[in-house]
Amino acid sequence: MMPFTVRLQRGRIRHALLALIALGLGVALSALLRSPAAAQTPRPQAGGDTTIYSRTSRAYEQPAPNLDAYWAERHAVGDLAFEAAFVTAPAQVNPGLGPLFNGTACAGCHIKNGRGLPEKGQRAVRVSQVEPGIGHGSDYSFALEVDSPGANTPAVPGIGTQLQEQGVHGHAPEGIVQLTWQDESGTYADGTEYQLRSPQITLLTLDSSPFPEDIAISHRIPQPVFGAGLLEAVPEADLLQRADPGDRDGDGISGRPNRVWNVIEQRPTLGRFGWKANTPTLLQQSASAYVNDMGVTNPLFPEADGAMDIAMDTLEAAAVYVQTIGVPARTLLDDPQVRRGEQLFAAANCIACHVSELRTGPHEIPALANQTIHPYTDLLLHDLGPGLADGRPDFEASGSEWRTPPLWGVGLAQTVLPFSGFLHDGRARTLEEAVLWHGGEAELARSTFQAMAKDDRAALIRFLRSL
Repeated sequence: MMPFTVRLQRGRIRHALLALIALGLGVALSALLRSPAAAQTPRPQAGGDTTIYSRTSRAYEQPAPNLDAYWAERHAVGDLAFEAAFVTAPAQVNPGLGPLFNGTACAGCHIKNGRGLPEKGQRAVRVSQVEPGIGHGSDYSFALEVDSPGANTPAVPGIGTQLQEQGVHGHAPEGIVQLTWQDESGTYADGTEYQLRSPQITLLTLDSSPFPEDIAISHRIPQPVFGAGLLEAVPEADLLQRADPGDRDGDGISGRPNRVWNVIEQRPTLGRFGWKANTPTLLQQSASAYVNDMGVTNPLFPEADGAMDIAMDTLEAAAVYVQTIGVPARTLLDDPQVRRGEQLFAAANCIACHVSELRTGPHEIPALANQTIHPYTDLLLHDLGPGLADGRPDFEASGSEWRTPPLWGVGLAQTVLPFSGFLHDGRARTLEEAVLWHGGEAELARSTFQAMAKDDRAALIRFLRSL
């Protein structure tokens, strides 16, 4: 732990100054854009006062401009923790990698704080037993991935609940992921053709023989992390009020919460993060990523004897960094095509799940408290049909349910990381493809999009790209 602390002390002043400079510039620009000369009517601010005004490849990496000096300094310290690359122990700096792992740093998966690619070193392949009790004759240990109370994802012997594709010297990885893409064609109502693709995953042992078929596999890409602190600050009651598990209003949308195991509180609480809302807090999300993705033990997930690779201050620093990243502002608000696209988005009832406006409540970090935000999510689970189903449940989420992903900043995804994809496994190469994959509760929205004239489809997609 001491080497990382020394590294923090060495870099924290430089990063704090940079954060404070960015804070000052953000506040000044925010005031300018909100002045009467800049706008005659109130503008929806994506992240409330945390909104930053950048449409560049670094747009996801800016501190919230309304951070006070204390939290700006903590953000800078957390930035170091998020960027820190771990190595095999013993080492002077950041020891503790592995022995099995997928990546070496938080930033190595969440590229520039955005999404990752569906490839080795970035993706996560979650696994579980379809029927508990199967075995594969492996001696690998997965003690750190013991099932949480109430979990319905029994660990696969020799793998655990997430496959590690890499190992430090002397340790073989848990398996090989063979990824191929399957193409399929479709046609809009006006006769225009389109192409979709879906990933086909096969898990192989190190001698290239397939694993048994009785394993549930969920192939996932890393999600963007900016704005997550705001989503954590939305009161639970507000989210539950939007839930409609029995579809009482008859609109075909039946969002419901996921109740997951909270490691700190030692009880089930509301899930907010992860593709299936299977994690309750950003602190636990960070701890889970450290141990599952890097093999770095920590206070929430220590070794069996209580030993850990990082201390709580490092874990908290990484979580605070994610909490305090600014949200990119929308663009082209006065563009007629964008405005038309927004109307079509609402008319197709996409807003039933991608809720445009939420309000945060009280929070330890003043910058996150009492903000009106526009994340385009309800943080609830929705059944998106067999086309997107992974067949792997997660606590109360079924194998075809997914948390509504926030759409703020989605128009910058491929500016930040060219060729990055959309949806949980990166299958959609464009926002258009992402819409076309929707089914289940979103079937009517998808069919409405398919029936639109070409100009209307273009307008809806341009609206999404403006977010």
